[in-house]
Amino acid sequence: MEPFPTPDPISAAAEYQRYLVGLVGDEDPAVVQGAGPAAWRALVDRAGDRVSRRPEPEEWSVLECLGHAMDAEIVASGRYRWILAQDEPPLVGYDQDRWVDRLHGADDDAEEMLAALEALRLRNLSLWSRSSPEDRARVGMHSERGPESYDLTFRMIAGHDRFHLAQGERALAALG
Repeated sequence: MEPFPTPDPISAAAEYQRYLVGLVGDEDPAVVQGAGPAAWRALVDRAGDRVSRRPEPEEWSVLECLGHAMDAEIVASGRYRWILAQDEPPLVGYDQDRWVDRLHGADDDAEEMLAALEALRLRNLSLWSRSSPEDRARVGMHSERGPESYDLTFRMIAGHDRFHLAQGERALAALG
């Protein structure tokens, strides 16, 4: 399962959605998401003092990958709730590179980020477990990709987690 090249989330929106969902396949996205925080914690532990080192100047460190996963969970938390509580709410896109560059750095506290990811994920999994098929079919209007249901958004986050965990693993492997 080679993760590159990744379809562009804006110009190839449908391919991007299929790609992320494909990383989950037929697995239960709640189970995949439930395993994510422990996998992030294990990766950070293995990275040790290399956690904030970039393998190349333009590639993210393990810590930056974790920061992005945490940011994505924050954004997804809002999207899930907007979709469930409002009728076809707008879902704002964001530039992941800008968020990492402007919101994260080598001095980030990995433990703090892991705790935030774990807490948010737990609440999001609880929300999912209480949702009905009708809830999961509800749609928000993504500013870059168009209509996205709660179900699609939830499945994409499961694939997104897998994608960036693999990116973090590659970063760590490249550091030796």
